[in-house]
Amino acid sequence: MKVVIVGAGVVGSSIARVLSQYEGLEIHLLEKNADAGMGVSKANTAIIHPGHEDDPDKYPLRAKLCVKGNRLWYQWTKELSIPAKWPGELMVAVEEEDMKVAEHYLELAQRNGVPGVRLVDHDELLQLEPNVNPNAAGALWAPTAGLMSSPMAAPALVENAVENGVRFHPETEVTGIKIEKGEVKGVETNRGFIEADLIINAAGLYADKISAMAGIDYFTIHPRKGEYYVFDDDAEPKVTRIVHQTPTPITKGVYVITEMNNGLMIGPTAQDLPEEAKEDTSTTKEGLEFVWEWAQKLVRELPPRNRVIRTFAGLRPEPPDGRWIIDAYDDPWGFINAAGIRSPGLTSAPAIAHYIVEELIQGKLDIKLTRKSHWNPYRRVFWFKTLPEEKQEELIKQNPAYGRVICMCRTITEGDILDIIGRMKKMGIRTISLDGIKMRSGVMSGTCQGSYCRIRLANIIARETGIPLWKVTQKGEGTEYGIGDIKVLLREEVKENAE
Repeated sequence: MKVVIVGAGVVGSSIARVLSQYEGLEIHLLEKNADAGMGVSKANTAIIHPGHEDDPDKYPLRAKLCVKGNRLWYQWTKELSIPAKWPGELMVAVEEEDMKVAEHYLELAQRNGVPGVRLVDHDELLQLEPNVNPNAAGALWAPTAGLMSSPMAAPALVENAVENGVRFHPETEVTGIKIEKGEVKGVETNRGFIEADLIINAAGLYADKISAMAGIDYFTIHPRKGEYYVFDDDAEPKVTRIVHQTPTPITKGVYVITEMNNGLMIGPTAQDLPEEAKEDTSTTKEGLEFVWEWAQKLVRELPPRNRVIRTFAGLRPEPPDGRWIIDAYDDPWGFINAAGIRSPGLTSAPAIAHYIVEELIQGKLDIKLTRKSHWNPYRRVFWFKTLPEEKQEELIKQNPAYGRVICMCRTITEGDILDIIGRMKKMGIRTISLDGIKMRSGVMSGTCQGSYCRIRLANIIARETGIPLWKVTQKGEGTEYGIGDIKVLLREEVKENAE
C-alpha cells in the first residue's frame, strides 16, 4: 500500500515515524520547504504541556491526545536524542480572585487524568519558583510539564523515519490530488505525480488548501501570530519552572521559561491574522510591549532589555472553532485530514500520529496493518561538547575537524557540522541550508546570532556540497545568503574554475 503524507512538520513527521513501524507500506513524506520542520513547527514556546488546559466537553480530542502526547514525548525525546527537560509548570494566580480560575483548571486536570496537579499557596509557590511575583496569591502546579528543543523535533523524526524506510521528498509542493471513482489515486507535485492509496494531509497553515484539492472544503485555516523575546544565555535572573498566568478572557497567557540553551524566553502574544497572512512572521512594537508588560506581572524581575538577543514571531494554524480536524473520509476514500492542529499540537503530535494509525486507518478505514519484526526507534547522535575530555582528545586525533570550533556561543565544532551534513544528505535533502543546520544544532542562535559563525558555516556548506558560496541559502531557493556583487570576493577563483 502506498501512503503519501503531505507536510513534514512535527505532526506529519510523527505520522511518518509511527507508520514506519508497519510492514508492506511504501511511505512518501512530502514537504514544500527545503527541510523538515521549516513551517509552523520551528517557532514556538517549545512546551510539552501537561494537558490541564483543555475542556474535555468542548475539545475532547485535544484533551485526550495532549495528555497522551506528554507521556509519549518522555519516551520519544530519549529515543531520538532530542534535548528535553521536565521542570514542571506553575499557572500563577497573580490576584487572590485568580485562585478560582486555578481551581477550575485543577478540575479539568482531574477530569483529563493529568497526574500530580495540585494547588499551592503563596509560600510554596515561592519555594517552587523564587523569581515569581512575590505578591502572587498562589498557583496551580503541574509537575509533568516539560520543555524540548522543538526546532530539532521534525528533523529528528524524519531522520528516524527514513532510517526505517520512509522516503522523504523535500522541495516538493502538492499542486493537485487525483481522484477516480471516489477514491484517491495520488498527488500531482512540482516534481511529478506520486501514486497513493492513502493521502494524509498534515500541511499546517495550508491544510485547508490541500483538503480543498480533495473536494473537502468545509473549513478554512487562518494564522495566529505569537511574538517572543529571547535573552542571552547568561542574562539573569531566570526561572527554574515554566511560569504563566491564569488565563483571562483576553489571553491564555504569556509564558516565562528558561529554554534548552539556558536563555530566558518570554511570550507569546496571540494575534489572529487574515487568511492571506500565512507567511507574516514580522514582530510589532505593540505585540512585544504586550509580552513585556504581562511578563513583568509574573516574575519578580526580568533581565534588562539590553540583554535581549532576539525577538521573533511564530504562526499557528487556527481552525474556525478551535477544533482539530482529524478524520478519514468515505468520499474520497483514502483521504485523511490532520488539519487545524493549533496548540497543544507540538505536545500532542505523537498521540495524533497513533490516533490516525489506530483509530482511522486500522479502525474507520478497516485497513489491516502488521508490525515489523525489526524496527529501529533510535536516532543516535552525540555532541563534541558533551563528551569527557579524554574522549574529546581521542576524537580530535581521529578527526581534527572536531578541534575547530565554528560556533563559539554554543561550542559547535566543524566535526559536529560535518556529521549533520552527512545525515541530511542521507535523508535525501537536496539543499543543505543554514537554517537546516541551525535547527539541528543551535548554531547561529547564541549571543552573536550568527555574526561570528554564519560565514564559517556557509563556507563549510559550499565546500561540502560543491556550490559557490553565494548560492548557499538561508532556508532554500530564494533565500540565498549572498546578495549584491559578492562574487567579486572570489572572482579570481571563479576565473580559474572557468578556465
